[in-house]
Amino acid sequence: MELWLNQLLQWLALPEHGLSTVFVVAFISATLLPLGSEPAVFGLIKLNPDLFWHAIVVATAGNTLGGVLSWWMGRGSRKVLNRWSGSTNHMRALVWLEKLGPKACLLSWLPGVGDPLCAVAGWLKMPLWPCTLYMAVGKLTRYLMMTSVLLWVFPGHV
Repeated sequence: MELWLNQLLQWLALPEHGLSTVFVVAFISATLLPLGSEPAVFGLIKLNPDLFWHAIVVATAGNTLGGVLSWWMGRGSRKVLNRWSGSTNHMRALVWLEKLGPKACLLSWLPGVGDPLCAVAGWLKMPLWPCTLYMAVGKLTRYLMMTSVLLWVFPGHV
């Protein structure tokens, strides 16, 4: 296990590829901090077109793990947020989220809404693994679409 982990970390840390940077930026951007990871993914792919799938997978993994961190933060903040509950909009949003369940995490890719959505899923004590799976699917779809559109709009090599 230790050998595998060391090989993975060495692969991610390759400075000539920048995959570790993509991972960190994607991870941080999935927390409640305002940071977008698409420019890092696009820049890496423009500089290294052969790393398209590597960058997409690494960004998806980092962004999904950041969403999982947000889920855990939401779960831990349940007591604090219970004081805020009671408003009409809050109740409507909770009913909608509870109705959708973990499938709501498919929307975790949405700017401004997706990251807090992961925290609320944890707060509502939705099951972690289904939420993680839906987060990963949503985020993978976002990276594929965003990067493909950017490559279409900005064709050519750097």
